[in-house]
Amino acid sequence: MQKKLEPSATTILIVDDDPDILMILEDNLKLDGYRIFCARDGREALDIFGARRVDLIVLDLMLPDLDGLQICRTVRAESQVPIILLTAKDAVSDKVLGLECGADDYMVKPFDYLELAARIKARLRRAGGFEAEPPTVMEAGVLKLDAAARQARLNGREVPLTKKEFDLLQLLVRHAGRVLDRETIRRTLWPDNRLYKWSRTIDVHIQHLRAKLEPDPDTPRCIVTVQGVGYILKPEGFNTAPRQRR
Repeated sequence: MQKKLEPSATTILIVDDDPDILMILEDNLKLDGYRIFCARDGREALDIFGARRVDLIVLDLMLPDLDGLQICRTVRAESQVPIILLTAKDAVSDKVLGLECGADDYMVKPFDYLELAARIKARLRRAGGFEAEPPTVMEAGVLKLDAAARQARLNGREVPLTKKEFDLLQLLVRHAGRVLDRETIRRTLWPDNRLYKWSRTIDVHIQHLRAKLEPDPDTPRCIVTVQGVGYILKPEGFNTAPRQRR
């Protein structure tokens, strides 16, 4: 009988030659409770796979030396570890070839991180392991986020948010106390540049969140701008006097 994996021991190997994608996936998956190894090329990936216990691989199809298909074949020759391919190619033939080489699933770049996280959990579950469970409820002062219900409460009162507003707030809360640069926010929440035509999209969503959450939206204390960099969520700001009704 295959031994069940402890949640804290679930390890994911990310293989991608794009440092920005590596950084975003590593940061978010670590916050979701996984242990992460990163590789920027195929040979490094196979070295890590041979030396470490790996429970799932997120694998870019296009790499500078060995490509994703070669790595799939090599891994499949000795292991049934789940493999999720990341590919910039949307052709059916590329997807079919990837699956025939041993991949379990694929996502086309640019992709939504939340969808990838859901697919990772599903593949780990099917493989017989216990996937790491991210915290369902997160708190930042008197602000509480329920990720499962996609619900935000401030001082016990529900705050109506759009899908993107909730996603942005969730990203800020998960990184509370740390500055999130604008490019990280863009790549995480608006990965498809075709949908990100307006340079002030992030600013507008931040303004909407401030209007709904800040005690005084004109003098932000909770979601603070770091000039020339991005934004930081300060949990202590939510513990100030409740926002006055207008």
